[in-house]
Amino acid sequence: MHIVMISAELAPVAKVGGLADVVFGLSRELEIRGNAVEIILPKYDCMWYDEIWGLHKIWENLWVPWYGSGVNCSVWFGFVHGRKCFFIEPHSPDNFFDRGSFYGFHDDPLRFAFFCKAAMEFMHKGNKRPDIIHCHDWQTGLIPVLLFEIYERLGMNRQRVVYTIHNFKHQGITGEAVLWATGLCRPEYYFHHDRLRDNFNNTAINLMKGGIVYSNYVNTVSPHHSWEARFTDQGYGLGQTLAIHHYKFGGILNGVDYDVWNPETDRFIPSHYNVWNVESKYGNKDALRERLWLRKEFKPIVAYVGRLDAQKGVHLIQHALFYTLERGGQFVMLGAGGDRGINNHFWHLKHYLNENADCHLEIGFNEQLAHLIYAGADICIVPSLFEPCGLAQLIAMRYGSVPVVRAVGGLVDTVFDRDNSDKLPEDRNGYVFKDADFKGLESALSRALGLWFGYPKEFRRLITNALSFDSSWAQSGQRYIEVYDHIRCK
Repeated sequence: MHIVMISAELAPVAKVGGLADVVFGLSRELEIRGNAVEIILPKYDCMWYDEIWGLHKIWENLWVPWYGSGVNCSVWFGFVHGRKCFFIEPHSPDNFFDRGSFYGFHDDPLRFAFFCKAAMEFMHKGNKRPDIIHCHDWQTGLIPVLLFEIYERLGMNRQRVVYTIHNFKHQGITGEAVLWATGLCRPEYYFHHDRLRDNFNNTAINLMKGGIVYSNYVNTVSPHHSWEARFTDQGYGLGQTLAIHHYKFGGILNGVDYDVWNPETDRFIPSHYNVWNVESKYGNKDALRERLWLRKEFKPIVAYVGRLDAQKGVHLIQHALFYTLERGGQFVMLGAGGDRGINNHFWHLKHYLNENADCHLEIGFNEQLAHLIYAGADICIVPSLFEPCGLAQLIAMRYGSVPVVRAVGGLVDTVFDRDNSDKLPEDRNGYVFKDADFKGLESALSRALGLWFGYPKEFRRLITNALSFDSSWAQSGQRYIEVYDHIRCK
């Protein structure tokens, strides 16, 4: 099959969150299975250009209709760690993608509406006719709308669209200007509740809703989160739309790139290991303590790696820190967030605990240190308030660090409680708690710490269970191919 991925992010060149890793990992898996995959991205000024090989301009004057006139664009091509990528660069006084940051601007809906229009013009005029167009999140929600309302009549009538939603919280709610800009026009038509009109604001359109309505298949990134999106507030107002389109909606679990996250070959850790020589893992624990100036004593290390924002349960992260210290453990955190108040709070906490030899808080993100923490930690916490899939618990298990997670989203689909799961003992790989409060967290973390201190052989068995869990893209890649084949037959 010929598959075109359209995304606002791709690891490692344009990465804000897990979306970037998913697009890269899935594209790679699809190529391994013999498919031709191309990726279309904006050409941001803040990309990591040293991660792109052979970047060169392939199209000088791509004219993109815009507001009754047009914007001239250049299209660049390059390889990102083997992936074939096209980068669209608009030459416009709006400087859509020359702002020093990927997101966070008042006109983000208009910026990415232009990207959608330019991507469609590139495929149309460049005679690209993929079997599947695979779009991701609200930034590309207009792609299927444009395809079936405009470009289908221009010769793109055999293309089918898969629309993957990674985060329902951000939906691209905007005004009718987007319609006039992209040539869709007819606000009275698109403001119908069966099309793009936002479910709670009659004067706004919802780009994510448009993606749901017009795509041939819609999925989120774990089976449990697909249920949450339909039947709880995790759909952020789109539950009714998902109910209407339930026949084409599902959940496909994300995977982890085993070339990047592999304790047998990881260049960022000093001691390599696998399920057959778990004892070598502890060389990384020693290295982590040396790097972070932690006390070298017989203690478990509990870690948190990830963003610091409300979604991730920051109050529970802080409580886990003090609870771990009270129970005789050590705590390591690596994270940062966009909320200044949360960041400042953890900076104050860092200064307060600066002299504590059993604790280290690293505010910011360091890829190399993240690998060492996953390899050196005994336990990793993921106390999210909501989590569509979650990569932290998958990476933790890949490195034999026992996950302690809250029972939401993809965490439910991947972590099975040692004491309470209905899985076979060899398939139980961590600890799970339900309530997003201190007692809930303690109910799981206390059991993990208790097992580490009191039953080391049982804890080692839990490590091997975690290491044995298959979190690669193999199964998920096959599931996507099955979806592609299904919608091609329609």
